[in-house]
Amino acid sequence: MSLDNLVRTHQIKPHATHPEEVQRLLAAATRNLADARVEGISDETRFDAAYKAIMQCALVGLMANGYRPSTSVPGHHQTVIQTLSLTLGVPRESWIVMDALRKKRNVNDYSGDLIEPESVRECIAQADALFGHVGQWLAANRPDLLVSA
Repeated sequence: MSLDNLVRTHQIKPHATHPEEVQRLLAAATRNLADARVEGISDETRFDAAYKAIMQCALVGLMANGYRPSTSVPGHHQTVIQTLSLTLGVPRESWIVMDALRKKRNVNDYSGDLIEPESVRECIAQADALFGHVGQWLAANRPDLLVSA
């Protein structure tokens, strides 16, 4: 899989991002990570907040490489997560775990299955790690996106 192939199959499309857009997504991911750590709310809500932070960070990676998902095509969450090795150099082992968390979220959303505390902890840990990684990647590869105009 390459980003060019994903453009050809209409799963992603070219996108010219700007620092403000990246800053908004990173700020949202920060808020979602903070919400995920609130132990007084349900595990499902905490998991959703951590998963949302993962998606926001993964979206920053895609946008920083000049693309965005085609949200009219099914599977855009899967595409955004599975391109992490191409966009941010995330190891395969890490995005496979994040993709498993995506599947768990889907099962919960459509069947109401409970989210176990271990899954909440793993989702928060993955979101934390990806947030740190995206910040380092941007500083090294796209520092222009870290400064608001």
